[in-house]
Amino acid sequence: MSAPTGPSEDRLARALLAHAVEPGDPALAEQVTQVGAMAALEHLRRRLPAARSRAEAVDPEAELRRAADLGIRFVIPGDDEWPGALDELAHGGVLHRRGGVPVGLWVRGRRRLDEIGEAVAIVGSRSSTSYGEEVAARLAAEVGSAGLAVVSGAAFGIDQAAHRGALAARAFTVAVVACGVDRAYPPAHRQLLDRIATEGVVVSEAPLGADPKRFAFLARNRMIAALSRGTVVVEAAVRSGALNTASWAEGLSRVVMGVPGPLTSPVSEGVHELIRARGALLVTRGADVLEAVGPSGRWASPHKHQPASARDQLTFDERELLDHVPAHDAQPTESIAAEASLAVDAAATALRRLAVAGLVESLPVGWRLTRVAIESR
Repeated sequence: MSAPTGPSEDRLARALLAHAVEPGDPALAEQVTQVGAMAALEHLRRRLPAARSRAEAVDPEAELRRAADLGIRFVIPGDDEWPGALDELAHGGVLHRRGGVPVGLWVRGRRRLDEIGEAVAIVGSRSSTSYGEEVAARLAAEVGSAGLAVVSGAAFGIDQAAHRGALAARAFTVAVVACGVDRAYPPAHRQLLDRIATEGVVVSEAPLGADPKRFAFLARNRMIAALSRGTVVVEAAVRSGALNTASWAEGLSRVVMGVPGPLTSPVSEGVHELIRARGALLVTRGADVLEAVGPSGRWASPHKHQPASARDQLTFDERELLDHVPAHDAQPTESIAAEASLAVDAAATALRRLAVAGLVESLPVGWRLTRVAIESR
């Protein structure tokens, strides 16, 4: 897929800003929104010597050509491909000195950002358990099979499992990374990122060749939240980047969901706190997630019920009587009636109905429970 036509002065200015200022700089984002990229670049050149030096070291036209040669495009606001959901970051506040609308996105992949449509973010701990990875992959496959895109950060652990679950379901998956999209980070995920680029997209606001830095991970979390209708946290410790993504989702009025884990698991403590203290929805399956993010009634999830058993069809007196029928040594009707405080005739009638239901059996010496009745206790 070719890069957007141009390049216009606005596109060149944004490409320079992407190199000159770190991802998610809220002051730059606000200035670009207020006065435009070209004026913001001129202001930066006058006021910030270090940023000016970085900008002057880059030939933006050559950088865009290099990106195109690598199959990478630079998408900016106003392009047909630009995801409008990111514009809401202008009103999403600031967390850890990161925030605002990206000046542009470097995109690698055969799919387009405007194909994302409805999406769910699935994020969690890098130090995940096998339980968490299994749950994340299953949730991603289930929501992906329903036609939603799956967004995550391509990190170890839950992110990786979410992407793989989506790919297994042949669903659209989006990896938002904290480095240049021409790099593989972590390096062990090169093959995974290549596959995502083949069947989905890899996205970053960091320029080509950029190293992953701590603040860049915090910055990318806001994009993961903004691109999605809701964020599911599968496993997260009390201090976790996944909880930062959940905070961005809260600030953007997106649905925040959490998957409970074992009470003894440290990597589930943050999720449990998210559910208990911050009001995240508890979800355990894809149907729960779909119901939470979809329009009212679109993906309504039926409540789970235990299958009806023969005992469920009994009257109160019949259940009372059944509780007094012995499991092994058969007893006569009179003894069972006395134990249940029922008249003998009433007990005999009830026992016959219980026999028809397959719950008791008649022997020469009296009545006893069947195996079905014993196992259904």
